[in-house]
Amino acid sequence: MMQALLFAVATFFSTYLGGLFSIKFREKLHSIMCFTAGVLVGVFSFDILPEIISQVKEYNFSPTGPMIAFAAGFVIFHILEKTILIHHSHEQEYAVHKHPKVGVLSALALVGHSFVDGVGIGLGFQINAAVGVLVAVAVLSHDFTDGMNTVSLMLVHKNTVKKAKWFLFLDALAPVLGACSTLFFTASPYFLLLYLGFFGGFLMYIGASDILPEAHSKHSSLKMVGLTVLGMLFVFVVARFV
Repeated sequence: MMQALLFAVATFFSTYLGGLFSIKFREKLHSIMCFTAGVLVGVFSFDILPEIISQVKEYNFSPTGPMIAFAAGFVIFHILEKTILIHHSHEQEYAVHKHPKVGVLSALALVGHSFVDGVGIGLGFQINAAVGVLVAVAVLSHDFTDGMNTVSLMLVHKNTVKKAKWFLFLDALAPVLGACSTLFFTASPYFLLLYLGFFGGFLMYIGASDILPEAHSKHSSLKMVGLTVLGMLFVFVVARFV
């Protein structure tokens, strides 16, 4: 279990450095967002969805459950976001589709994902060391962009840099807490499958329906489209090697 905790600590630094990168280059936030949107869609397409298919085949589960979870993740986040915006429709921010609470909601969802990443590392090592290392490498490979995503979502919705840093810290700490939690429980394969579907729906919503339109709201170009494609290719390459 000590190996799992060491890998989880490494994810802390990977996530935190990614967030600091976004803060340092926040004047290029819309370009970062284009890349971020590609990363989020790529994580679902090349990581989460293949894993769902693999788990369905391995355990002979029905694919209906995770697909319902996917739809629920998409719709629930859509409802939560629109409820916040409608509630604040009298504010000028609504006109440009930005509100700090939306950023907080998005960041909290990513913190929850990071916590489950840590759980995944712990459960991987419960199976055996080889599986644990593979899971940990996969988490480390995308945690840098997780940090970027957390900060980008906070800043684009008009949260302060100080507040973004606090949520970045929570996101970086979450995998460590997740790995520690596996000392006290084990999760069933079907529960993890439903989680993958639900989180996939969330990723698709914020990537395709929230971040990407906002990234192109002020200026759109082939370069920015290329950054989105680059983000997707980045995840595709990472997923092939982990």
